[in-house]
Amino acid sequence: MVEDADVVVAGAGHNSLITACYLAKAGYRCLVLEANPIPGGGAVTEELLAPGYAIDTCATGHTLLCTNPVLADDELGIVAGDDLAYVDPDPVAHVAFPDGGHFTMTLDREQTVAEFGRFSAADARAYERLLDDYAEVAPIFARAQHTPSGMGPPLDQLLAEHPKGRVWQRRRMLSAWDVIRTEFESKEARSFLMWMAFQTFQALDVPGTGVLASSIVAGRQRRSWSVLRGGTGRLTQALAAYIERHGGEVRCNQPVRRLLVDGGRCTGVETESGEQFRASRAVVSTIHVVHLMDMVPPGTWPEELEYAVRTYDVGIPGFGIYILSDLPPEFATPAGPVTAVSAGTVGWPEDVLKLGFDLRHGRFVDEVPWLLVATPTLADPGRAPQGHHTVKILSPQVYDLPAGPAGWPEAKEAHAKRQLEYLRRFTPGFTDEHFLASLVKAPPDIEATNRHMVHGTFHGGDRGVAQSGPGRPAPGWAGHRMPLEGLYQTGATTNPGGSITGVPGRNAARVILTDFGIDPATVLCAGGGSAGAAGSPQGPAA
Repeated sequence: MVEDADVVVAGAGHNSLITACYLAKAGYRCLVLEANPIPGGGAVTEELLAPGYAIDTCATGHTLLCTNPVLADDELGIVAGDDLAYVDPDPVAHVAFPDGGHFTMTLDREQTVAEFGRFSAADARAYERLLDDYAEVAPIFARAQHTPSGMGPPLDQLLAEHPKGRVWQRRRMLSAWDVIRTEFESKEARSFLMWMAFQTFQALDVPGTGVLASSIVAGRQRRSWSVLRGGTGRLTQALAAYIERHGGEVRCNQPVRRLLVDGGRCTGVETESGEQFRASRAVVSTIHVVHLMDMVPPGTWPEELEYAVRTYDVGIPGFGIYILSDLPPEFATPAGPVTAVSAGTVGWPEDVLKLGFDLRHGRFVDEVPWLLVATPTLADPGRAPQGHHTVKILSPQVYDLPAGPAGWPEAKEAHAKRQLEYLRRFTPGFTDEHFLASLVKAPPDIEATNRHMVHGTFHGGDRGVAQSGPGRPAPGWAGHRMPLEGLYQTGATTNPGGSITGVPGRNAARVILTDFGIDPATVLCAGGGSAGAAGSPQGPAA
C-alpha cells in the first residue's frame, strides 16, 4: 500500500480543518482534500461581485466560536500568530415589525431590558430572568457540547446535578415557541426573540429546540455578533496555513467520490478524477452523511445507520441576496435612522410559525415573514472601498418549486424584488440607484456552489429531538467514530450541528487522539508541542 499521509481528510470545512490542525500539532502528517477552489466550506470570504469587495458567502458571525478553547485559549496559536481580530458590533441587532415598530438590542444589558420594557414591564423582567437563568446552566451546556458522545456524562446527567436542572431538562425538550410564549406576553418581545432563535434556520415549534430561545440571545447579549476583521475566510486561511506549516497539505479542486475500503477498514479516498489517496492511520470525513452512504459498496453500513440517514432531515434551505452599495441599509425610527451589522425584519409570532410549517411541508414562501440583513462593513470597513458596503440578505425558502427546478431563474429574481420592496418599507433610502452590483442565490444555486449544503441548507440538518446530541447523525454513531474502522466523521452533521462553532472539529480531534494512544489534554491546550511530535513523523503506534 502506498501511504500518502498519516491522515487523509475529506472536505475542508472549518471543523475538519480544526481536526486536522490538532492532529498536525500532535505530529501527524495530514492531507486535506477540498472539492471547491478554496478551503472553508461555509466559512469562506469571496469577491463574488467585484474586486475589493469581500463577501462572506455563508457564515459571518463567530460568537460561538469565540468561546471555543481553540480561539478562547488560542490552542493553535492562530489568534496571535495570524492576527485574528474580532469586532463585537454595537448595536447587537435591530429588527423591524410589520406595523413599523422596531426593536434595538445593544451590548448594554440595561438598555436592552428597557427596550423590552417599552412593550411590557413584565417582559423586561422576563428578559432579565432569561439571561440570569441561562447563565447558571450555560457552563453545563458548554461542557456537554465540548465532550464527545461516550467520553463523559451526558447532558441529562449533568443537568440532574444542578439545583435548577430539572427545569432545564424539561425546557430543552420543549420547542423554542413553547418557551417564548410561556415567558413573554407582548407580540413584539415574542417576535424579536423568534427572529433571534430562527437564525439557525430551525422551525421554532419543533420539540427539542427550546434552548434556542435562550442560548442565542444570551450569547449575543454577552458579546454581540462577533465579526472577524477581514472576513470569515481569514479563519480558514489561518487553519490551512497551520496545517501546511506542520508538514501537511490542503489541496483544492479535489472532490471525493468514494471511500477506499480494505478488509472492513477505511484506508483512503478516491477523487472524481480517479486519483487515490491512502492514509496510514485514519480518514476524517466532513462529507454530508446523506452523500457518505453512497461512497462505499452496498451492505457496508449497518442497517441502523442506513435507516437513520434515510430518515435524516437535511433542514431548511436558504435564499440569499448579495449587494454592493454606496450606503448601508438605514432603518427609519422615531428617534432617527439606525444601522446595525445584524439587522432584519420579522412578522408576528403567527407569521413565523406559519413560515416554519410551510417550509417543513415544501410550500413556497412568497411573503416576507423573516429576513436577516447583514452589513459587516459597518464594523469592518476594510471589506470594501471607502464609503461602500457589502450587504447580505438571507431568508429561508423551499428547494422545490411547484413548477420544478427549471422555474428558479425567473422565480428567484421576482422573489428577491419582493423582499427588497418589503425591506424598503423600513429602509426607504436603500434603493436600486445605490446598488453597484447584486447577485441572487436560490437553494439550488447554493447547493451547486457547495454540494454538501444539500438542497441549499446551511446548518447540516434539523435540530429537533431526533437529530440532536446522541442522535446526530444517528443513534449509536454520535461519537465521531464511524462503523468502518479508521473512519471518523465531523462537521455540521455531527453534534452539536451547524453554525461556526468549531465544536465538532475539536471533539473529533479528541476522539481520534484518544484512539491513537495520545492523551488529548497534551494537544488540546495552549502552546505548541505534544506527545506525538516526539518520535516518528507518523506518531505513536495505535
